[in-house]
Amino acid sequence: MPSSGPELPETPKVTRVTLGQRLTERLGRTPRGATALVRLFGLTKIPLLWFVRPEVLALDEDQCVIKIRLRRRTRNHLGAMYVGVLAAGADCAAGLLAMQRIRVSGRRVDLLFANMDAAFLKRVEADAVFSCRAGPAILAGVDETIRTGARVNIPVPVEITVPSVLGHAPAARFVMTLTLKRR
Repeated sequence: MPSSGPELPETPKVTRVTLGQRLTERLGRTPRGATALVRLFGLTKIPLLWFVRPEVLALDEDQCVIKIRLRRRTRNHLGAMYVGVLAAGADCAAGLLAMQRIRVSGRRVDLLFANMDAAFLKRVEADAVFSCRAGPAILAGVDETIRTGARVNIPVPVEITVPSVLGHAPAARFVMTLTLKRR
């Protein structure tokens, strides 16, 4: 049956971008902005992160480097960093890298840590730097869970150094099992 008038072009699909998505996109571009986002996330979702106040030193597709200062709230009775703060820093470095890779994918993927192995090599008696360089492995896991919908487990190593005291020698090593699942 012929139409009675000119055909109208198809209406483009409008995707809504939330304020949180715009804020994340803008702030996440620099280490200072990423630090603000981590602290906001800590304030709203994980209060321990707000309490220990991690600072993002570097964040790109391959690595995340975070620093937590040794101060009264992060120090134990022997003057070293609490083991819980070390675990929180390792969680933050690996988790922020994974959250960045998920955000770039544009898909909804749940992440959590299912397991943690830790080796404490030296006492952390100054500011600690947490380095996670598992970006390519995390990206492969994100891609796999998006493609298959299956749960994916990835071992993610995090190395902790104390540059002012130990130089580049590791003070601790964590291997955290990151679990990813497409929603």
